[in-house]
Amino acid sequence: MRDAAVRVRGGILGGTGAVALLWAVQVRPSARPEALFATAAHLTGLLAGYGVLVVLFLMARVPAVEHGVGADRLARWHARGGRYVLLLCLGHGLFALLGYAVHERVDVVTAARELLGYPALAAAAAGTALLAAVGATSARAVRRRLSHETWRGVHLLVHLAAALGFGHQLAGPDLAPVAWFWALAHTAVAVLLLWYRVVVPVRQALRHALRVAEVRAEGPGVVSVVVRGEHLAELRAEPGQFLRWRFLQRRLWHTALPFSLSAPVRGDTLRITVKGLGGHSRRVRRLRPGTRVLATGPFGALTAARRTRPRVLLIAGGVGITPMRALFETLPGGPGDLTLLYRAKGAEHLVLRAELEAIAAGRQAALHYLLGPSDAARDPLAPRALADLVPGLAEHDVYLCGPPGMTESTRTALLRAGVPAASIHSECFTA
Repeated sequence: MRDAAVRVRGGILGGTGAVALLWAVQVRPSARPEALFATAAHLTGLLAGYGVLVVLFLMARVPAVEHGVGADRLARWHARGGRYVLLLCLGHGLFALLGYAVHERVDVVTAARELLGYPALAAAAAGTALLAAVGATSARAVRRRLSHETWRGVHLLVHLAAALGFGHQLAGPDLAPVAWFWALAHTAVAVLLLWYRVVVPVRQALRHALRVAEVRAEGPGVVSVVVRGEHLAELRAEPGQFLRWRFLQRRLWHTALPFSLSAPVRGDTLRITVKGLGGHSRRVRRLRPGTRVLATGPFGALTAARRTRPRVLLIAGGVGITPMRALFETLPGGPGDLTLLYRAKGAEHLVLRAELEAIAAGRQAALHYLLGPSDAARDPLAPRALADLVPGLAEHDVYLCGPPGMTESTRTALLRAGVPAASIHSECFTA
């Protein structure tokens, strides 16, 4: 996974260098203020256009990229890249405006009014406004107040913003010599988006014919959904991975949410275990047998392929037990090689408890419940507590899944306890 992340990051940085080179070969040195502003506008515009392509590519759900890098890391790169793109777009607009104002010897307001009279520039300004709206709704303080459906709907405007900006980029006279390259890059990303986010899901839906077979309660606000279909071996879904599920029922059909498999694929059966944390996940409890299901994936890199050591520690918090339960059953290992730590507020919040205990007994694996409020005076996931509970902790591979705060604090504790960063494997989602 580390190698894949390095390659993808290197490719992104290499592309940035190529874009900078395109700018450099077209620069006409001049000390005039309007020329300096125009040169800065050209560079920021090129980098912004390239940045839009990168953030779209990161979320195109290309299997090789998602499996190699990890969906959560791609999401973080996407969010960080989006902030850079917005800043570059605003910088490009400001430099272009100032350059025009100086060249035409008019005030900034007049310059803005005249520039917006050009259709391509007006479209680009609209695209920048859409990106600003996406950025505003993605801010942590704002996003917490929005439903997932509202946030996702606004976020999809990135595609429209990219289309509006594309016309402006091709209209630029300095870009004409390399317009074919720019068009090819946009076409490639558009094809990837169309293929993996539209064609592949439709093809999977027709091939696997998924339907809800059963919905059963597992604990307070938690249900397991059993889904049956055809040719499920072709999915190649591994324990620890997730799919994006769309249930074709009123008030659910228009949103696809990521849920991990809570058990290995068995014949014609898939199973997910869902906690009602939001509007859509709560509605999952009311699904009826026979409901059609669209599932795309599998995604995620929290699989056995990341294992590098004989002994493995699994740490789960809350509903993060779902991928851990599947890994607990399937990771290769003899007696004493596997340990599962399950963090929960209380015994009543333990999910899939009977299954976990049966697996532990059958595999002679260690299973520990760490119960109590998160503000308890003694943190069971502190470095010393972990080292006392898991002998030879630093020699384990560690798989970690839980709420973002718990995941981050536990990762820090593991590092302090001597576990190498390369041996800590986690995926964490906030949406």
